Amino acid sequence: MTITSHFIDDAWNLQSRLIRFIYVPCPHTAEVLADALLECMFEWNLDRKLSTLTVDNCSTNDSMIAIVLDKICSSSLMLDGRLFHMRCCAHILNLVVRDGLEVIKKSIEKIRYSVAFWLGTQKREEKFLEAARQLRVPTSKMLELDCKTRWNSTYSMLKTAMIYKDVFPRLKHREPLYKEVPSESDWAKTKELVDKLAMFYDVTVLFSGTKYPTANLYFKNICAIRLAIYDWLSSEQEEVQAMALHMQTKFEKYWDTMHGLMGVASILDPRYKMKQIEFLCPLIYSNNASQEIKKYKDILYDLVKEYQSRSQQSQQVQSESLIPTSSSRPSMPKLDLVKQLDVFVSHSTTHGHVKSELDHYLEESLLPRNDDDDFDILCWWKSNGIKYPTLHDIARDILAIPVSTVASESCFSTSGRIISPHRSRLHSNTVEALMCARDWLWSEIRASSPNEKESRRVTVQDEEVDNNEEEILSLKFWMANLAKLEFAALDLSGDNYLSWVLDAKIHLRANGLGQTIVDENDASPEENAKAMIFLRRHIHEALKSEYVVVDEPLVLWKALGERYDHQRIVTLPRARYE
Repeated sequence: MTITSHFIDDAWNLQSRLIRFIYVPCPHTAEVLADALLECMFEWNLDRKLSTLTVDNCSTNDSMIAIVLDKICSSSLMLDGRLFHMRCCAHILNLVVRDGLEVIKKSIEKIRYSVAFWLGTQKREEKFLEAARQLRVPTSKMLELDCKTRWNSTYSMLKTAMIYKDVFPRLKHREPLYKEVPSESDWAKTKELVDKLAMFYDVTVLFSGTKYPTANLYFKNICAIRLAIYDWLSSEQEEVQAMALHMQTKFEKYWDTMHGLMGVASILDPRYKMKQIEFLCPLIYSNNASQEIKKYKDILYDLVKEYQSRSQQSQQVQSESLIPTSSSRPSMPKLDLVKQLDVFVSHSTTHGHVKSELDHYLEESLLPRNDDDDFDILCWWKSNGIKYPTLHDIARDILAIPVSTVASESCFSTSGRIISPHRSRLHSNTVEALMCARDWLWSEIRASSPNEKESRRVTVQDEEVDNNEEEILSLKFWMANLAKLEFAALDLSGDNYLSWVLDAKIHLRANGLGQTIVDENDASPEENAKAMIFLRRHIHEALKSEYVVVDEPLVLWKALGERYDHQRIVTLPRARYE
């Protein structure tokens, strides 16, 4: 079980941290999961700082949410917990599309069989590529087999197979074992499906990124999908109509539970405010549009009143410590009197200020709209906090809400690199420490990267990253921050020699100076000088004095190795034996 916290920090940067990677023993009932979740909340003191809880769509999680709400203080939640349960939209889209795929299941199975057949062996794969080249079909993108439970991988499989649709019939005459070839009708249905699902795929990528966007971008995409499904219902093709009908049934099941907060987040976008709601609601609800528009507006008004009430309560608590009792009547300094006056003025102000702040925001002219990627909504709210203090606090909580659980689920893919066949007996506590440390350290690396936006672009869908790219990014980070990285200097006794050698090698390589301590190297005088400065900075003062005449890093490295070689020959074997 993974628990990831998402928040906007004091610098108004979107952050996420893996705080627990827990082994939860069977049975995985709602009570067991709720206990594990509550323990984490209380341990991290998060029970009074929650906005929402994003979970997958299953009955166990629904029951778990009910148990959690019973055991935490509802007054600390937004609108007493009415918005607490956020369903994973990526999972909902997966369910919606999978229901639609059932309509042309037979055609998909034929293509899946063909792809699996020609990827079955290296020889078949080579024969397939040879046939593709003979037909002058581009082979830059190879066939890929899907995972049946992930519709987006099925979409990728079908889209790639469409490129090679002329190759499969040709191979039927060359391979007697290849029996089931997709027909022209199958390919026509597949093309129609791929064209229709392109929108779903783009939205799923948006929802499923571990570098997730702010919540204001979700509403219009969800509405676009709903409108597309309704449009497909009037298609002339029976397969498309049947697919849309299946998808509509599943989509309507979850619509009312997932669009409320998204609508509020879209209002907090100064480029649209209420305009996005006012444009989309008539298209979706027709005659009931005005009621739905009012519903979104009321949610935001209720939030403003609630946040303003909390702010006043906080001020009242602070003021009580400043007001003296009537019996003692001590002398009041001038500063205390000024503070009491401020408190009195704030309490004397009518609640009309709450409404006027939101009304003023909605009535103000819209911000000119540019490309979504160029507009930083967090930066806008950070700079407009003085103008809209209550909405500023609401935006900080709402915009950080993720609508998918991919950030948490991707940890299970990443853990495969830690729990490898060679390290399959790690204790659960050790695995959790490694996973959490890795997540927090990489977050620090990305935050310190010069190009912050690019550094936070982590892979989409289960962090399918090439390990070499991670190593390159890590190496670049170390090179940029070499002066900040410090490790213990080599002690005169040599007790830390083995760890010092490892640290020194890592830092020299990270700075492009690894060749300076290798025999017969071609390092330049400038590189030798940099390596010498680095090595002398990380050895004991007495060693610096002893080797003061040494001016070559390789000579110093070998001298230290000969001096403390007994660490490898005697100390380490003895430690292993003991």
